[in-house]
Amino acid sequence: MKITRFETFLTNAGLRNYLFIRLQTDTGLSGVGEATLEWQEKTVQTLAHEWVEGRVLGRDPFDIEAVIGGMIRDQYQGGATIMTAISGVEIALWDIIGKACGQPVYKLLGGRCHERLPAYANGWYGGVRTPRDYAERARDVVKRGYRALKFDPFGTAWKGMSDEESAAAIDIVAAVREAVGPSVKLMIEFHGRLSAGCAIRTMRKLEPFEPAWCEEPVAPESIELLVEVKRQTRSPIAAGERLYTLADFQRLINQRAADVVQMDIAHCGGILQSKRIAAMAAVQDLQVAPHCSIGPVALAAALHFDVSTPNFMIQEAFAEFDVPWRNSLVKGWNPIRNGEFVLTDQPGLGLELDEEIIHAHPYKPNAFPSLWDREWLTDFTQSEQR
Repeated sequence: MKITRFETFLTNAGLRNYLFIRLQTDTGLSGVGEATLEWQEKTVQTLAHEWVEGRVLGRDPFDIEAVIGGMIRDQYQGGATIMTAISGVEIALWDIIGKACGQPVYKLLGGRCHERLPAYANGWYGGVRTPRDYAERARDVVKRGYRALKFDPFGTAWKGMSDEESAAAIDIVAAVREAVGPSVKLMIEFHGRLSAGCAIRTMRKLEPFEPAWCEEPVAPESIELLVEVKRQTRSPIAAGERLYTLADFQRLINQRAADVVQMDIAHCGGILQSKRIAAMAAVQDLQVAPHCSIGPVALAAALHFDVSTPNFMIQEAFAEFDVPWRNSLVKGWNPIRNGEFVLTDQPGLGLELDEEIIHAHPYKPNAFPSLWDREWLTDFTQSEQR
């Protein structure tokens, strides 16, 4: 079997432009992947055709170690853009392999380790401002069946907060905790906003609300600062979505700078690299919870990883808070059921692209707002929830 065609599809989904990749083979089988990267979708698309395509055409899709390992070696500079393009291809290769074997991808990764795939809701708090607004929206999320939810209460903070800003953030968390009760997990998203000192003070104030984790309390490139924060606080820390290489994750894990490792399968090299990261984390008794804030193909890859990975904890869920046409992009595929994910035994990833729907929603430049501009507060919202 050889790969004979390399296609990309760029489509808008409200806040994000999804970039899908499809590989065709000489046997008639095809595989889909996703290479979405906020603000850089067209750049990734150009790089995918300019550099990645030539290293994939003519190759056997089963040769993932050689094809993907060779590209990770050859790209030389590293970083989010090229690693996202490579990851999208890797996911598509697994889709082809699963279809060729007549098996879902997870059965080729070690089989089912988990009967249930718990989800935590994200994207639900777009446009809300006051503690009361957060509380009301959180109650709606719990009514959908979710037993965990993530949110950023820090506005557009950068490095520090005034006493008033800090108090406002704590009031939001307190209101959400009161609204959902003690049994619902709260993941507090920092987006790497704060200095180490400010993060430490803030996390200590959050302790009475028992967060399931505090995510990226400091900038992700500084593992040393993250270690310092972890040493001086008690709440669990999650990090890793903005790391891209095995060496990056080795430093994070070996220093136990986080309790939960959040590799993003669509950015860190794909499914096989994510399995390696999970194995490193397991040696240090750390759990993994893959980051996935983008589209349905990346989510499908994450779910196959999740169900086959022993130290999987919980999976991020944006799908029910995305645009109404999200599922139509992949011919109606929708794995969320009452706050949990359900993974079928369809061969490969279990979904296919709908080109007609994709073309009906063209790319929009700079769809995602900056987390440090006013638009983050006003525009971080999607169409009406379904």
